[in-house]
Amino acid sequence: MHDDRTLIEARLKRVLDERVRPAIYPESVPLDVAVWTAPGEPVPVEEGLAAIPEPTEVGAAWGAPWATSWFQVTGTVPTEWAGKTVEAVLDLGFDENMPGFQCEGLVYRPDGTPVKGLNPRNQWVRIAAPATGGEDVHLHIEAASNPVILDYHPFLPTQLGDRETAGSEPQYKLARMDLAVFDETVWQLVIDLEVLGELMQELPEDSGRRYAVVRAIGRALDAVDLQDVNGSAPAARAELEGVLSTPAEPSAHRISAVGHAHIDSAWLWPLRETVRKVARTTSNMTALIEDEPDFVFAMSQAQQWAWVKEHRPEVWAKVKKAVADGRFVPAGGMWVESDTNMPGSEAMARQFVHGKRFFLDEFGVENDEAWLPDTFGFAAGLPQIIKAAGSKWLLTQKISWSQTNRFPHHTFNWEGIDGTRIFTHFPPVDTYNCSMKGSEIAHAAKNFKDKGVARHSLAPTGWGDGGGGTTREMIAKAGRLRNLEGSATVEWETPAAFFEKAEAEYPNAPVWVGELYLELHRATLTSQAGTKQGNRRSEHLLREAELWAATAAVRAPEFAYPYEELDRIWKTVLLHQFHDILPGSSIAWVHREARATYAAVADELNGIIAAAQRALAGDGGTGTLVFNSTPHTRDGVPAGGASPAAIDGESAIASRADGGYVLDNGLLRVEIDARGLVVSAYDIAADRETVAPGQAANLPQIHADFPNMWDAWDVDEFYRNTVTDLTEADTVEPGDDAVSVRVVRTFGGSRLTQVLSLAPGSMRLDIDTEVDWHETEKFLKLAFPLDIHAERYASETQFGHFYRATHTNTSWEAAKFEACNHRFVHMEEPGWGVALVNDSTYGHDVTRTVRASDSGTTTTVRASLLRAPRFPDPETDQGVHRFRHALVPGAGIGDAVREGYRINLPERRVTGGAEVPPLVTVDNDAIVVTAVKLADDGSGDVVVRFHESRGGRAKATLAAGFPVGSVEVTDLLERPLADAAAPERSGDGVTLTLRPFELVTLRLTRA
Repeated sequence: MHDDRTLIEARLKRVLDERVRPAIYPESVPLDVAVWTAPGEPVPVEEGLAAIPEPTEVGAAWGAPWATSWFQVTGTVPTEWAGKTVEAVLDLGFDENMPGFQCEGLVYRPDGTPVKGLNPRNQWVRIAAPATGGEDVHLHIEAASNPVILDYHPFLPTQLGDRETAGSEPQYKLARMDLAVFDETVWQLVIDLEVLGELMQELPEDSGRRYAVVRAIGRALDAVDLQDVNGSAPAARAELEGVLSTPAEPSAHRISAVGHAHIDSAWLWPLRETVRKVARTTSNMTALIEDEPDFVFAMSQAQQWAWVKEHRPEVWAKVKKAVADGRFVPAGGMWVESDTNMPGSEAMARQFVHGKRFFLDEFGVENDEAWLPDTFGFAAGLPQIIKAAGSKWLLTQKISWSQTNRFPHHTFNWEGIDGTRIFTHFPPVDTYNCSMKGSEIAHAAKNFKDKGVARHSLAPTGWGDGGGGTTREMIAKAGRLRNLEGSATVEWETPAAFFEKAEAEYPNAPVWVGELYLELHRATLTSQAGTKQGNRRSEHLLREAELWAATAAVRAPEFAYPYEELDRIWKTVLLHQFHDILPGSSIAWVHREARATYAAVADELNGIIAAAQRALAGDGGTGTLVFNSTPHTRDGVPAGGASPAAIDGESAIASRADGGYVLDNGLLRVEIDARGLVVSAYDIAADRETVAPGQAANLPQIHADFPNMWDAWDVDEFYRNTVTDLTEADTVEPGDDAVSVRVVRTFGGSRLTQVLSLAPGSMRLDIDTEVDWHETEKFLKLAFPLDIHAERYASETQFGHFYRATHTNTSWEAAKFEACNHRFVHMEEPGWGVALVNDSTYGHDVTRTVRASDSGTTTTVRASLLRAPRFPDPETDQGVHRFRHALVPGAGIGDAVREGYRINLPERRVTGGAEVPPLVTVDNDAIVVTAVKLADDGSGDVVVRFHESRGGRAKATLAAGFPVGSVEVTDLLERPLADAAAPERSGDGVTLTLRPFELVTLRLTRA
């Protein structure tokens, strides 16, 4: 037989596009349309329904950027349509290629009952099935004219990302507002042909199955009467029954489809729009659940569930029913799908605490899986946190985006810094927006790395990013793929059902140790410095507020612990750790609001801290108490306590012979040359120089920064090819306090001011930097070339630190040219090390070279300060920023931990006469207390969380400064751990031995 495959494939496309799909709605009549545009921000539903609209028509322009228009559509079902299925087809001006990224609507009945959402791939509303004829139609559409930010030519700077700059030009034109007859037989024929046509493309060209499908399609197309598609559709479908009923091979890959709508809690839209996106999507999904008995939908992010409950109670009622039926599944157990690189230890823990508690309180559901399909890489401390929250599985898809190296597994055990292993799955479909296309299903089967030892994978199915969710077309395709020759099999399942099967079939899954580094989106560690600083400051203010409030609640009976305030503030901070807010990849509106929110959070937390410290200090004394919130003794003040400070030693400043100044405190001697650069940082006791020979530290460097795509997200390795050292100084002079040096530099349109100081009794050179930043597409770093030979260095992460190579032996190491740290990076030779600590930066790079002069190694660490991408926020980071860093020569890892806390938790001075002993003490500095608080249940119990911080075993006694009744080891949700050994008691203290980086939570009842 002649090979006519390509002829039939081309025929299929044209007949589908031009004849069959248009015949889904063979008859239609226009609806009457009127519109009212809300002034300003969205209005409550009842106000939108009550507004008096003005007549409009198809073709009319509507919708200024970010505005809300309330359309009213009315009509009557023709009597001759009796017995037929009737739908309203409501096209607001959609581009079908942009679901979730443009205008959307939520349809209501006149009584305010939500019907379903409208989006580019979901434009229908069922009116009657069957119709009786004569039915009145009266619907309202709350339509959001969200502008298109990420257009066909992506990453172009735009002012549309903030209502304040977006203008008022209408964004859309009404395209269709009709009542129409829905021909389900034709619709089913479209699904048949799409499934078989897509399958055909994926089958081997010489396979018998491909030819069988080709011939069946050919016969079906022959059976279609192009002048009477609706009348001939049953005959065409009959020609396809044979190839659609042939079962899959027994060895076929098995896909668990999970209904899904990954909704970014903010990205190319503000937070307030996400509230409506979630309402639209959940309305659609609850409607689908009612119509499709096999369909299961999973939604993560407790914050989004809370929004529905608070803002859309009528939708919430439908959601609760679907959850009770086991069809609408809470997933992930986190407050939001957060970034996991930058959130601090406690914040990462609280993502699970607040997320899991919400689902437990509302539905009695305990999540076993962490669900993070789109997060930009995963910190090495995360497995222990997942386990400590009572979970055991992780799902993500994002690592498939890595540019350099292909990850070797899709199902594996991920081992964190403490040895905890979490069963992990990367869906080989390589998307969290699976639409059940044949190419996606075939890719999942072919791509699956663990073939031969495992055969299950998961496919998150539905339009996401901007929401929308699963469609009836996806469900129909999945039904045909349930057991179809030549395809992987597809079955709707919950995430838990998938993981149970996958874990059971793969008991000896391979192990990946250490971070899951995404070889992409590295610049998210630096973009939007103001947002990152707000996050870091909020985390530490929350630590202080909980510590001092708990101490005051125990010691000062008149002080009431602010349970509700702290709960609300934590949720606000956790929301802003979402993986497009904290990483700096959202529109200007989002970051403008974030800065305001962080300022309000700081004001409220400072008020809580001040009130607690006032209650503790008492009113009688006139002395100055120093409150120490760090987990280490500081200038004689105990950790978690308050007393007068005692500082030994003094610092001096002198002029340098060649220009510049020398700072000396008897422990550390620092030379700053006439350029304002550090040319020597000499550890006097160790007789050791820190700065590499012939080099200068504290060197600002600026690079051109224009990545190939994803401007706010990416920095490409070629940025290093051009660099300008900012060595010219306008002024280098003693600082105001006479023991510091002030350096001012101007470059481009910007100004950089630094104050370098050396405190008495300190091995720390403090560097305060202020940048008035007005550059475009530039990258500012601060370089420290160190005279140290180190093949690896440590970066702080949650509840410990993680080592990375300084060399580039392999492509895996070379790809980590920009990486994340929390409060410190540390490198050392045996017996001597150096730390660079910071108060608000995350991105950094470390490189090494060998000097020709003496064959010594120079290891250079550079802190990333600022970028200036123009998409999606064209004004990213313009303005004034302040950073604090400290160079700590002679530092061991314990010194790095201590100094990292010190720079982030400045002392507070309060007038009072009553010294404040710590609520708890630990007798081993290797044990770091990350939280002291009262139990969330309001019992008054004291909860203490701590971990081993140096990577070794540590024994310590934790002593309480109050009478203790019982002591329990708990999970992060403060529930007793059934398998935990009872801690060794000694009076009001407990003695424990911790493994490297082990995390422990204790709950102490007050006797």
